[in-house]
Amino acid sequence: MSTGDKIGAKADDFGGKAKEAAGSLTGDEKLENEGKADQAKAGIKEAAENVKDALGDAAGKVKNALKKD
Repeated sequence: MSTGDKIGAKADDFGGKAKEAAGSLTGDEKLENEGKADQAKAGIKEAAENVKDALGDAAGKVKNALKKD
């Protein structure tokens, strides 16, 4: 996961938490639910980036293993 992607996912998560809290404090269920949805999207982005990182690491290990032979 690139640094920019990490920052973006954390910003989305933080923004979602802020929306959720604001909605909760004001009794605005729509805003609260938007905040929860934003947090879920941030989690999905982070998970997808982690999968890409893992696949890249695995590909690098295979490449290195083939070079040794």
